[in-house]
Amino acid sequence: MRNINGLQIAGSLAFLAATTLLNVPVFAQTDISGEWASLRNFEEGVEEPIGDYSGLPVNDAARLRADSWEASLLTLPERQCAPHGVDRTDNVGPIRIWKDVDPDTLQLKSYHLLVAWMNMHRVIYMDGRPHPPENALHTFMGFSTGKWDGNTLSVTTTHMREQWLRRNGVPRSEKATLHERFVRHGNVLSWAFLVDDPVYLTEPYVRSRQFKFDPGQPNFPYYPCDPVEEVVRPAGVVPHHLPGTNPDLAEYANQYGLPPEVERGGAETMYPEYKLKLDKMIEKAAGPANKSSTTK
Repeated sequence: MRNINGLQIAGSLAFLAATTLLNVPVFAQTDISGEWASLRNFEEGVEEPIGDYSGLPVNDAARLRADSWEASLLTLPERQCAPHGVDRTDNVGPIRIWKDVDPDTLQLKSYHLLVAWMNMHRVIYMDGRPHPPENALHTFMGFSTGKWDGNTLSVTTTHMREQWLRRNGVPRSEKATLHERFVRHGNVLSWAFLVDDPVYLTEPYVRSRQFKFDPGQPNFPYYPCDPVEEVVRPAGVVPHHLPGTNPDLAEYANQYGLPPEVERGGAETMYPEYKLKLDKMIEKAAGPANKSSTTK
């Protein structure tokens, strides 16, 4: 009887241990390491026309900056080799992601992301370190920290140098904060962005990209960049447009028959409901003469 009771007690303890383990939440990290090719399903499209700020929650300060944009600014020698900001690196894939693991504790210390174009390299710290003070150095890649929320890698980036949201002059300030989410579904990596900029945006700007696992990509080459004199201009000249003098701002709206108000952007233009307003504006612009008569 004593042996039987001992077995019963042992069995009860084993069952208790098993049920306790079942109640422990599963740590559902999904490895995002590897080489990834962009599926290029850009919400904004490949083109970023001059004067088109639609779908962006910009304020008047952002519009003023963007209206002064002159594309030949990028031909200045000091601008030619400047990389994209961290919130634009997804536009110029493919990318390579790898882990840095502590050799003693085997704990994940950081993720590294390398973009093929211009070899833009960023580090996402996973060891719980805090972000630097506000006045610390700001860089193109910023300072990123991450944590796993189930199977989602959540990343927060601060200390970014001023850059653009679109390559048509729409600015993003150095005071912005970037929030990212990485989720892997099999061989597809979803990469979502939320830019919160108190200087140029009236509310956060959200977009996303998709990448496919592609381990067969060739090795990433070293990307040399040597600035040259592309355009001969007097010393000290910086291409720009003064307020109200940019002749190209209406070109996009005229090309597609859109009311000028649409391309000026604003938070309202981000949402599907704006199409109802757009339809009414187009109908009003068409006038009675161009409407199809429904009466005899």
